[in-house]
Amino acid sequence: MAGRINDEDVKAVRDAVPIDAVVSEYLQLRNAGGGNLKGLCPFHDEKSPSFQVSPSKGLFHCFGCQEGGDTITFVMKIDHLSFSEAVERLAGQAGITLRYEEGGYNPTHQRGERIRLVEAHRTAAEWYAEQLATSPEAETGRVFLADRGFDQAAALHFGVGYSPQGWDHLTRFLRGKGFSDKELILSGLSQEGRRGPIDRFRGRLMWPIRDIGGDVVGFGARKLYEADNGPKYLNTPETAIYKKSQVLYGIDLAKKDIAKSSRAVVVEGYTDVMACHLAGVTTAIATCGTAFGGDHIKILRRLLMDNGSARVIFTFDGDAAGQKAALRAFEDDQKFAAETYIAIAPDGMDPCDLRLAKGDEAVADLVEPRTPLFEFALREVVRRYDLDTPAGRAGALDEAAPIVARIKNSGAQHEVAVQLAGMLGILDTQFVVKRVAQLARWARDRGGKGPAPDRREHRGASQQYAGAPARQSPRGPALNLRNPVFATERELLKLALQRPELVSPAFDAYGIDEFTAPPYAAVRQAIQDAGGAEYGIQDPQAYLIRVRDAAPDDTVRAMVTELAVEAIMLHRGVKEVDETYAGAQLVTVRRRAVERRIRDITSRLTRLGAHGDPAELAAVQNELWVLQQYDQALREHGAAAL
Repeated sequence: MAGRINDEDVKAVRDAVPIDAVVSEYLQLRNAGGGNLKGLCPFHDEKSPSFQVSPSKGLFHCFGCQEGGDTITFVMKIDHLSFSEAVERLAGQAGITLRYEEGGYNPTHQRGERIRLVEAHRTAAEWYAEQLATSPEAETGRVFLADRGFDQAAALHFGVGYSPQGWDHLTRFLRGKGFSDKELILSGLSQEGRRGPIDRFRGRLMWPIRDIGGDVVGFGARKLYEADNGPKYLNTPETAIYKKSQVLYGIDLAKKDIAKSSRAVVVEGYTDVMACHLAGVTTAIATCGTAFGGDHIKILRRLLMDNGSARVIFTFDGDAAGQKAALRAFEDDQKFAAETYIAIAPDGMDPCDLRLAKGDEAVADLVEPRTPLFEFALREVVRRYDLDTPAGRAGALDEAAPIVARIKNSGAQHEVAVQLAGMLGILDTQFVVKRVAQLARWARDRGGKGPAPDRREHRGASQQYAGAPARQSPRGPALNLRNPVFATERELLKLALQRPELVSPAFDAYGIDEFTAPPYAAVRQAIQDAGGAEYGIQDPQAYLIRVRDAAPDDTVRAMVTELAVEAIMLHRGVKEVDETYAGAQLVTVRRRAVERRIRDITSRLTRLGAHGDPAELAAVQNELWVLQQYDQALREHGAAAL
């Protein structure tokens, strides 16, 4: 096995790759104030962004699910990598050569499985692309693309390639690059033959499928020859790195424009994505051999940030299959905060055919939002009933009213309910309106019976400020911050982690018992074990890493990350975090500790009474006097008396 990665190299990787640059590859980030960024958490479902990133500290934390850590932790969690695999991936991006403390440099065959499978796909993609560009056999593929309006530059931009018709051309090539037969089978690039591994894809046009981070994780292969008895499109099988329900073709190219424009266009195939992008619709993406579903929605929601102006436009063929797909997409409509629309060309052409027939402008015009998805679903339901009969109208209302009740905008919901009455020929408009309102209310009530993660207004600390019982992961301690003692202790710890120069060296003299909340006492202990807040002045980022490493368990580690990322709460009238503000927190925590000690000693004096040992009584009375004098000095002179 390869040895442990050199600590200096790990630190170099952390320093070289900004956490906001890494996280923004997976979700849209916006300004959260105080130098922090926020977005929708990629680790749990939510509609209000509670996931925060602190570029200056190199940390992320979700106040909803309590996930948190540094850049390496994020890559480990988001892509299910081991620590060494995550460091290796980030090092590759930063151009850093890693050293290993046992066994020298890491041999290629010793790298993690995911890294190896991604490397195999990247190598295969480059080889397929070269075959398409140079191989005489690939002329059939080049003609196929040209007939659909795609030249060599377009093929190069999307990485389209060609797999030769022989049995094991790619397999032999990848073996020559050092990949084992086991790795080729696990990757899905090869499959077992009678005499060993053979190529899975043969004689096909190849579209590389990349994840949101840009890594090639699979292929979509289009049949070119009549002699090929396989399906028209053949995709990579499910592997450790490829889950078809969790990938969107073109997302690596479209993600920045989707985030920038708050708009996504969902098309049905690889050539449709190409046609849209070449026509200037650079927010187009497609599923890979499966229906658009919940996991795809999660990817888009994190990019769209679910703001009210976000738009998702679905394009479907005008045939029965396309209509069925549209209705299936509507089933997931409520998982979006974005408004959803459907675009179907009048003559039923897909974007690729439309571009060929009518040009780029026709494609751009097609995807301009026109018909809300709920309206399309409503029409499809109503047209199945005989509205000339009372029974037909009643049946249509029973099926259509729940659709109207799911419209997110209450004003639009009422308006469409009135329209539905007209569509059905029901003269009593108010009956339909009330029916829809009743269904909407029932839906809300059902959603409110149990915990509904997507309906919570906020997470973690903000819930606690409001006095609501916070629904947190077991790792996140439940603390009611309406308790002023807890609130001040929290602020002081945030200062010690985020602005150690403002509280040092006084903070390091504070005892663990001066923090009354057990989770905060544990964080105070971790800071002490990491060398104290004064160490944070020398190397802030290394300091936070040391504190997290010193935490005894994941619960305390999550709390450290949360406190390191959470904004410092300024009191009314306070304009900035400075020495005066920090001093006030130091004094408040210390005075409360002194007051608790005074109460303890007073209680002891009462127990000793007049019959106690005179020497012990004098010692206790003296301690009480000293503490009272100290408390008075703190009250009169503030931080100067510390």
